[in-house]
Amino acid sequence: MAAKRTFGSLVNNPVMEDYSLRYAPSTFRKWSPWMVLISGLGGIAAMAGYAIGGSLIINFGFSNAFWAIVGVSVIIFLTGLPIAFAIAENNIDMDLLTRGTGFGYLGSTLTSLIYASFTFIYFSLEGAIMAQAITAFFHVPIALSYVIATLIIIPLVMYGMTMLSRFQAWSQPIWLALLLLALFGTVIKDPTAISHWTHFGGVSPSGSAFSWILAATAGGVMMSLVAQIGEQADYLRFMPDKTPTNRRSWIWAVVLTGPGWIIIGAAQNLAGTFLSSFVAKHEPLSQSNVPVIMFTQAFHTMFSPGVALGLATALVLLSQMKINVTNAYSGSLSWSNFFSRVLHRHPGRVVWLFFQLGIGLLIMEMGIFSAIDKILGFYSNIAVAWIGAVVADLVINKPLLRVSPPLIEFKRAHLYNFNPVGFGAMLIASVVSIMDYFGAFGHNAAAFSPYISLIVAMVLSPVIAVLTKGRYYIARASELNSQRETVCISCGFPYEQHDMADCPYHEGSICSLCCTLDAECHDVCKSSSALLHIDEQIANSSFQEP
Repeated sequence: MAAKRTFGSLVNNPVMEDYSLRYAPSTFRKWSPWMVLISGLGGIAAMAGYAIGGSLIINFGFSNAFWAIVGVSVIIFLTGLPIAFAIAENNIDMDLLTRGTGFGYLGSTLTSLIYASFTFIYFSLEGAIMAQAITAFFHVPIALSYVIATLIIIPLVMYGMTMLSRFQAWSQPIWLALLLLALFGTVIKDPTAISHWTHFGGVSPSGSAFSWILAATAGGVMMSLVAQIGEQADYLRFMPDKTPTNRRSWIWAVVLTGPGWIIIGAAQNLAGTFLSSFVAKHEPLSQSNVPVIMFTQAFHTMFSPGVALGLATALVLLSQMKINVTNAYSGSLSWSNFFSRVLHRHPGRVVWLFFQLGIGLLIMEMGIFSAIDKILGFYSNIAVAWIGAVVADLVINKPLLRVSPPLIEFKRAHLYNFNPVGFGAMLIASVVSIMDYFGAFGHNAAAFSPYISLIVAMVLSPVIAVLTKGRYYIARASELNSQRETVCISCGFPYEQHDMADCPYHEGSICSLCCTLDAECHDVCKSSSALLHIDEQIANSSFQEP
């Protein structure tokens, strides 16, 4: 029998660790559906939504920006819906969901990197916006403001969902009041603002008129937001069990916390286009997509310059704290998932929190804000391929083709390292769309690269699943799951049965984290003889539900 595993104090503290690599047990999920909803939507306060909207209307004009935002928002909602319900029903994060939806145990390692990239790109973008406000109000160097914008997040994220839920709840009404005051004040005080907005062309070749190519290019920037469902999942995994009593509130909370974020997000993008066109009357075009300038000008319609700057700074700082606690938190989870498999070590989620903040600060200092369109446009090709493959497994492979198991298996002991269904579909879709992005299929086709990525991934996933007959989803049979707790033979802590697996190497039941971190077992539980037996079970059942 192998030696017992011991964890440091950071891992053993459930409040700080927040079940970062595990199924979230029922004993920890003490929040109501509405508290999860409030926490999950707290991060939608992001000022990046206004900055992105402002960049779109400057570069592509009103009509192209408007239809890009509306069209891509529909795509984001539809792709996020099945993921949200799968997360809430199984109480797992996006990485664990990816493992069981066609990627395999190590195959999802790459998607952890994709997701981590999303979190630190947006952490840097949101932090840069916060730093602009700090510099504008306090007149400190922007480099120092980047540091302040990073450090201020630490105490709010160290204690995970416990602290995040409280912060998002009390800050929500203050944020909403300031935001509505700015927007309504602008419209009331400047009756021409709406007309100027709808006729604003920026530097677009088509002016304010519509162009399919330009609208598709603008949508490509927006498509990067499809990965936001991963951050929503980090809250949704704490949903309580659905019961006859809470069924209606549970469903509404899942829909609004999951894909529903884009309803608010799209409104912010459109508000960003409006404010940018308004600011362009008073400031250089290059400054009209900077949120602190946007809201300073909006408040200036009602207040003196000093008061307007103070209110704008307060709104930007509060908004950015609300979103960047989510970016930092989700980043700490994704890095934990990635490094636990690569290094077979887990010093604690908090350690990877500081790693996430360090990368974010570095990118801020490099000047991410000026290159937002190019960065998000390229990234969207990969992110969309990942999400497309996951969605295809949830809505096609499982319920329609039944070549994917109905239950989502996430434990190393029961998974193949690589499943060609999702992993292969994502890789091929990414390569094809990136080639298209760089003009391999013509300049006009390049505008549609993220949409091609989504279509290719969603088509290839069921095709590969049928060709492989679902062979690479399950490496060994899973035991029946229940909420009964079992003591892990490796670390000695009790966990619900859903988080456990039988381990021949340790000669007992082992928790999913200890199983992940074990570097000496060499997957003995998935030996040739065991796999032969499992193949017979798979062939006989074909994953048909009773």
